[in-house]
Amino acid sequence: MNKTTRGLSPALIALMSVATGLAVASNYYAQPLLDTIANAFSLSVNQAGFIVTAAQLGYAAGLLFLVPLGDMFERRTLIVSMTLLAAGGMLITASSTSLWLMILGTALTGLFSVVAQLLVPLAATLAAPEKRGKVVGTIMSGLLLGILLARTVAGLLASIGGWRTVYWVASVLMIAMALALWRGLPVIRQENNLNYPQLLASVFRLFTREKMLRTRALLGCLTFANFSILWTSMAFLLAAPPFLFSEGVIGLFGLAGAAGALGARPFGGLADKGKAHLTTTWGLVLLLLSWIAIACGQFSIPALIIGILVLDLTVQGVHITNQSVIYHTMPEARNRLTAGYMTSYFIGGAAGSLLSAAAYQHGGWNGVCAIGATVATLNLLVWWRGYHRQIPE
Repeated sequence: MNKTTRGLSPALIALMSVATGLAVASNYYAQPLLDTIANAFSLSVNQAGFIVTAAQLGYAAGLLFLVPLGDMFERRTLIVSMTLLAAGGMLITASSTSLWLMILGTALTGLFSVVAQLLVPLAATLAAPEKRGKVVGTIMSGLLLGILLARTVAGLLASIGGWRTVYWVASVLMIAMALALWRGLPVIRQENNLNYPQLLASVFRLFTREKMLRTRALLGCLTFANFSILWTSMAFLLAAPPFLFSEGVIGLFGLAGAAGALGARPFGGLADKGKAHLTTTWGLVLLLLSWIAIACGQFSIPALIIGILVLDLTVQGVHITNQSVIYHTMPEARNRLTAGYMTSYFIGGAAGSLLSAAAYQHGGWNGVCAIGATVATLNLLVWWRGYHRQIPE
């Protein structure tokens, strides 16, 4: 690796965390606004849910086809360029006059907002080995905080100036972040003799060769599906009787999720100490139990908040553990490992959104909770079976 760097200072970690959160947030502004957008474009619940799915499918495509470029090109230039292109996608969404234009803008934003997944392996590369899990945990906390606080910010901005205001403001912030990243990031070039087709093929070879990667990728897929199952339909629950909450109030529930995400930061340090098996097992057990409180949330807001806290804590904790573990395997291929793992992760998110919207339309909140608990149970079975088929971490 040829690199010119000023080191991984606390200020640079903070910049990368904020940039990661802001980039990934662009995929989630729509979630507390789905009821409003559905009314604006005369959409059904299923059609509105597809807006979120389009963002996640765009993100999955970016993970597979764009993130591996981080092992080929100079990363600061690549990161800044993709940040600006993501801002362009949000400008299309902000000015859209039809559902299909909105889906186009959303998909393009999702495609290029995978810049967040270039920042995570970059941080892992710059970090000292004994602090890698902690640094990854900090950056990933920024990512999940971006996902969750996007709902709060979107709800507040929409209550002030309408749903389009959210995307106008977000695009300006992304452009400003691109400038900050250009000034703040070190120049890092990865020496690699693979061309682009070989680079993509190597992602699939990593999956066939690494049992641990396959297990962790499937865990990530099912874990993030759980996350999407909850958050995709929650706006419909809270906008309907007996709650009848506005977009601003619905967005505030993202603060509960943000608190849960912040609580997951120690998972990275535990992974550094060889406790990855323990954190994964307990995280998945608590994830399943969280659906009991979430199910009671249709009658009780405190129960719903408890369920959100536990679910987001465990989703983030298992995710940090997964990434800390896979980054120890092949340091020279971190971007490709990220591409493989995170493609699976966001395919799970897209599937969770579709399942959630369909479950709510046909079975209400009980249907959503039944799907969530089923996926959480499947996740535990995958972990039990997968762990006993590989060398313990």
